[in-house]
Amino acid sequence: MKKLCFAIALSMLVGIGVEAQLKTPVASPRQTVVQEFGLSQIELSYSRPAAKGRVIFGDLVPYGNVWRTGANQATSITFGDDVIIGGKNVKAGKYGLLTIPGQQEWTIIITKQLDVTNPNAYKQEEDVVRVKVPVMNLPFPIQSFMMLFENITANSLDLMILWEQTAVSLPITTDVDTKVMAQIAENMKSDRPNYYAAAQYYLDNNKDLNQAIQWFDKAVEQAPNAFWIHYNRAVALSKAGRKADARKAAETSKKLAQEAKNDDYVKLNDNLLKSLN
Repeated sequence: MKKLCFAIALSMLVGIGVEAQLKTPVASPRQTVVQEFGLSQIELSYSRPAAKGRVIFGDLVPYGNVWRTGANQATSITFGDDVIIGGKNVKAGKYGLLTIPGQQEWTIIITKQLDVTNPNAYKQEEDVVRVKVPVMNLPFPIQSFMMLFENITANSLDLMILWEQTAVSLPITTDVDTKVMAQIAENMKSDRPNYYAAAQYYLDNNKDLNQAIQWFDKAVEQAPNAFWIHYNRAVALSKAGRKADARKAAETSKKLAQEAKNDDYVKLNDNLLKSLN
C-alpha cells in the first residue's frame, strides 16, 4: 500500500513539473529569400515584425542605433560568389546584416558577426563594409517589415529594405563578364562547343555582332530545326544591318515555330518581320 501511495505521489509531482506543449503562431515570422544572381545566388534570412499601429522609425526602432534589421534572430545574408558593395569587394560567404536608421540616411553594415541581436553586442571592427544610403519616402505604408531584391540584371541588383513609409536601397554588383568570357574561351576549345549560348551572350551584352552571327550559324548547323536559334540569329542579323538575311532567318524561324505549334515564337517573328519592312 505504501509503495502504491508513493508511486501516485511521484506521478503527481512529475505531472506538475511538465507542461503540455502548445504551439502558437510566431509574432515575427522568419523568411528566407533566395535570389539567383550572376552565376550563383544570394540568400537572405530575416524576421518580419508587424507595425500593429506603432510608430516604427524614431520610436520602436530608434534613430542612430544599431538595429538587427528585423526581429528575433539576427539577420544574415549569404553570397554564393564574390560581390561588390559600396565599391569594396566582398568575398563569397555568410555575413550578418545590420543597419543604423536615420531620418535622412541609413548606414547599412555587412559584418562578420552572425549573432548580433542587441546593439551592445555589435563590434565595429568586425565590419566588412559600411554604406550610407538615402531614405526614400513611400506613398503608402508597409505593415510587415520587408526585404527583397529589385532591379535585377545579369551583374547588379538592389537590396530593398521597407517598413512603415520608409525605404532604403543597397546596390550590389558582381563581375559576371570576366568569368563568362573565360568560360566561353575554354568552351570553344572543346569537341562540341556550345555555340548558341556563346552567341546569345554576345548578342545580349552588345559584344562583337559578327562573332555572334558566326556562332549562330554554327548553332543552326548543330540544331537545324531549333526555331529559337533561327530567331535570335535573325535578331543579330537585324542589329548588324543585314535586313535581307534577317528577314530570311525570321521567316525560317516562323515556319519552324508554326510546325512546333509555338505561338510565342510565331508572334516574335511576326513582330521582327514588321520591323524589317
